[in-house]
Amino acid sequence: MSVRRRAAVAALGLSLLVGGCTAREPAPDTAGVRAAVDRRAAEVLAGELADVPLGAWSYRVTEVRRDGDDRATARAELSYRIAGYDNGAVTGERALRLARRDGRWYVTSDRPAKGAAQQLWEQGDIDVVRGKRSLVLGVGQDAARLRSVAAAADRAVPAVSDAWPERWAGRVVVLVPGSLTAMGALLGEPAAGYRGIAAVTTGRVGGGQDAPADRVVVNPEAYAVLGEFGQRFVLAHETTHVATRTHTSAATPLWLSEGFADWVAYRGTGRSAEQAAPELRDGVRAGATPAVLPTDGDFSFAADAAGLARAYEGGWLACELIADRWGEAKLRAFYRAAGARGWEAALGDVLATTPEAFTDQWRGYLRERLG
Repeated sequence: MSVRRRAAVAALGLSLLVGGCTAREPAPDTAGVRAAVDRRAAEVLAGELADVPLGAWSYRVTEVRRDGDDRATARAELSYRIAGYDNGAVTGERALRLARRDGRWYVTSDRPAKGAAQQLWEQGDIDVVRGKRSLVLGVGQDAARLRSVAAAADRAVPAVSDAWPERWAGRVVVLVPGSLTAMGALLGEPAAGYRGIAAVTTGRVGGGQDAPADRVVVNPEAYAVLGEFGQRFVLAHETTHVATRTHTSAATPLWLSEGFADWVAYRGTGRSAEQAAPELRDGVRAGATPAVLPTDGDFSFAADAAGLARAYEGGWLACELIADRWGEAKLRAFYRAAGARGWEAALGDVLATTPEAFTDQWRGYLRERLG
């Protein structure tokens, strides 16, 4: 693996055009603006992000507004792919400022549209580490840290493929911003909500092989305080989300999607239930076995740390129960069916049980493994 530094993308910090429409406003020259936007895309592909192996970069203009004869703002959807890693494109809404000189339009500013997330290159110089099965893009990080992240991701990919032998990309792109605040900007969310969260995976659930590409986004502050096992666990967990994305839908409960990702990450590590589920262990031993499976609300990052830990532990042990009692193949089949038809129906179709019976078995399993 090697780290190469590229030149910083020029900071184009112009404000968005705010101009009231009047009867005297010139009609938009959409053809000229689109031509300028297409040239902007070609320039980026030709080397503006030199060390990032771009396979495609394009804009779809959705709105053009004029401000006088020689200025305009275009709203556009950016789509780009990293060659060798992305089946589908990463997308983002952009606001492009344009000026006309000598009768020709030029893009002078390319920024996130209002409410849209930043892209990594807008946060500073990008360092690139190419792993065997991963690509790590970092800003404000030293080479050793990025190589360590790539090594953990490279170990995660085959471990995930062994636990989930379905068709998926078999590689992962990891973004390592310079701070928690920068992580929040990449996600388009308040950074405080991710404090203590070592990494998250972006992407759209469901869809086919050409669905928008996933990105694993690392919180450099929380990730740095983890030991080697914790860092490997986090990358395996997040890589599982990448691998299972096309079989995950709005019908998939979080206890299953997060529990399955933990099940893959713990698989083969030799960690006992007592070690992996200390919050639930203490509750069970105190006679407070949960009455129901974790709800989606239990996985809120705004929840208290102990409650969030119990939710993840409960989801993991539910997947452990299925793998233990029905087998790993049935667990995978249940995951696919839950995404397609909902978990309650999947329990009957795949495991020949009911939500009530499964919950009773899960509660007994908690007492068996943690009591």
